Amino acid sequence: MRRAALILALSALPAAAEPVALSVDRPFGALHGTLETAPGPARAAAVILPGSGPTDRDGNSPLGLRTDAYRLLAEALAAQGIATLRIDKRGIGASAGDPDAVSLAAYRADTEAWIAAIRAETGAPCAWLIGHSEGGLLALDAAGLPGVCGLVLLAAPGRDLGALMRDQVAQQPALAPALPAFETALAALVETGAPDTAGLPPPLAAIFGPATRGYLRELVTTDPAALLAATDLPVLILDGDADIQVPPSEGDRLAAARPDAPRITLPGMTHTLKRAAPADDSAAALTAASLATYADPSLPLHDVLVPAIAGVLLAPR
Repeated sequence: MRRAALILALSALPAAAEPVALSVDRPFGALHGTLETAPGPARAAAVILPGSGPTDRDGNSPLGLRTDAYRLLAEALAAQGIATLRIDKRGIGASAGDPDAVSLAAYRADTEAWIAAIRAETGAPCAWLIGHSEGGLLALDAAGLPGVCGLVLLAAPGRDLGALMRDQVAQQPALAPALPAFETALAALVETGAPDTAGLPPPLAAIFGPATRGYLRELVTTDPAALLAATDLPVLILDGDADIQVPPSEGDRLAAARPDAPRITLPGMTHTLKRAAPADDSAAALTAASLATYADPSLPLHDVLVPAIAGVLLAPR
């Protein structure tokens, strides 16, 4: 597995300016986000695309996710002179819209509006897309939009979502017995759009809810590696070896699709972009330490994460 050299030293960092609330108008109402900048002209600009579900602009969710990861990332990048816009997806946080009435095309249109907003606010000629988890897939889908500088893929899937979900189900003892029924439901979703969920436990049946089936079908039939291979934009592929949701093997597939792209796997980094501190080397200890980072917003980001991203965004071209 290749690892890119880190080329940015963190020293004499400017203080970040006060965050600014931004909104963009869409046909269904306004989307809301937060712009972080440092004093003076922006050296680069980036839109942070959040992960799946009701994850808000700060990296938190009413489902129990409390990380502040996107806020911490935005503030740290702003201190490097990189303007960042972190957003609430439609129907999430302060943004209007139905969170279930979504599609790749809908999110792409929203991303295009956010790119225009940060460029207008900062004067940047283009904006990077920093996509975390499912947000990485959305960044890949939006790579062809005007005004995109490049992509930063943080713990992004390298296979279609169905393949990743099969692995996740198989690895959970309480759900693993339902894997055959889950695979049958996935196949029916792709073939007919109407999966049979009768044999699934409630947590898995909920994934196939009628309101979100169309979007799920898109995710299950979209190959992130193929999307990556189709773009020649600058790309950074970054993941952590303590990620129990999207393991580095997903990044391996992305790296194979774009062997020219820098690839960094950070030791000890979890899916929340923070460092796990397991009590020992056992799988159980690693899982427990990783999960602990999902519920403690006071934990800092992995110490190498920001210099790794900034080194790519600020590299001369």
